Amino acid sequence: VQLQASGGGLVQAGGSLTLSCAVAGRTSSAYAVGWFRRAPGKDREFVAAINWPYGNTLYADSVKGRFLISRDNAKNTLYLRMNSLKSEDTAVYSCAASLTVTLTSLIERYRYWGQGTQVTVSS
Repeated sequence: VQLQASGGGLVQAGGSLTLSCAVAGRTSSAYAVGWFRRAPGKDREFVAAINWPYGNTLYADSVKGRFLISRDNAKNTLYLRMNSLKSEDTAVYSCAASLTVTLTSLIERYRYWGQGTQVTVSS
């Protein structure tokens, strides 16, 4: 399974940005995909996840109400719409896919990872 993230950039605080993640090579739709981020000097942390066949979602408390995760079945693409961005959202964002449909924030449950895309929020 290959994942390719894109869409990062520089945005002012309060602004919006949408990240995309193209997913290829998966022969089944029975899995979950998620977004994680790593800020400078910090550990990687869970942001949001969605299970591909049903569209159920899970969010970290820090982004709930501001971020929206979605997927496009026809394009095999995962999205993360980020609104009301804050300086603390600055990080490298990565997409990942697990082997089951179970939604989880546990990093170790995600088997496949794409490269990251930098998001910088200026205050």
